[in-house]
Amino acid sequence: MPSLAAVLASRHEVAAVISRPDARRGRGRTLSASPVAELARSAALPILTPESARSPEFRDQLAALAPDAAAVVAYGVLLPVTVLAVPTRGWVNLHFSLLPAWRGAAPVQAAIRAGDQITGASTFRLEEGMDTGPVYGVVTETIRARDTAGELLRRLAVVGATLLVATLDGIEDGTIAARTQPAEGVSYAGKVTAADAEIDWSVPAFAVDRIVRSLTPAPGAWTGSPWGRLGIGPVEPTGESGLAAGELSVARKEVLVGTGTTAVHLGRLTPPGRRPMPAVDWARGVRPESGQVLR
Repeated sequence: MPSLAAVLASRHEVAAVISRPDARRGRGRTLSASPVAELARSAALPILTPESARSPEFRDQLAALAPDAAAVVAYGVLLPVTVLAVPTRGWVNLHFSLLPAWRGAAPVQAAIRAGDQITGASTFRLEEGMDTGPVYGVVTETIRARDTAGELLRRLAVVGATLLVATLDGIEDGTIAARTQPAEGVSYAGKVTAADAEIDWSVPAFAVDRIVRSLTPAPGAWTGSPWGRLGIGPVEPTGESGLAAGELSVARKEVLVGTGTTAVHLGRLTPPGRRPMPAVDWARGVRPESGQVLR
């Protein structure tokens, strides 16, 4: 959204917007357009929603627009060479990492989970490989100690939008050149699965903290429990010891869980079929006993 808004406000003419087809969202599973498509509609722009980026119809629709360049942000689809070849100056991708670090689908989550202190955004020319194209420009961003993936991504989306417009300006003016990515420092951030989101309480407290923050708000970390599957919001290491991995300690004003090292404080959790709530409110309702175990 920030990227499309920034390009719309720039000197560049937007011929059309490409978005995923309408999908069912929310508790009511109502069929709705993506936020990008909604913004495009409000700007009276044509919207292309191909079922497949490989369809000849999509390639023909795109070619009919005769674009000089095409900007892409978090589209989540590998584009075939027939589509990549349509814009005369190529596709410019905004990716939320400092390439070649964290190529792939979930770079923000991976950076937090790995404990990186610095990340950023890169613009690069798309080619057939996974985020392997030459880089136009980068902008850095500090990862704060308590950042969740959602908070970090919101900041990156804003600074990245400015970088994207500057890159398009430079391509049009002929003042920017893409540089081949170095062979060193390559890492990958694959799509997060449900299994990846399950908390292993036997790892150190700092690792539990990073895992949970990296998955907040989506897809959300979770743990098994005697009360069913619990979604776990951000936790905070306490430095307190004496609890086994996954063991609960319940007091009037706090709920602690043991890890492989010291305990973590539970902030919010989501019981099965319920909305997120403070862990202490959940504990007042289900009355867990100290010593019960999450696993």
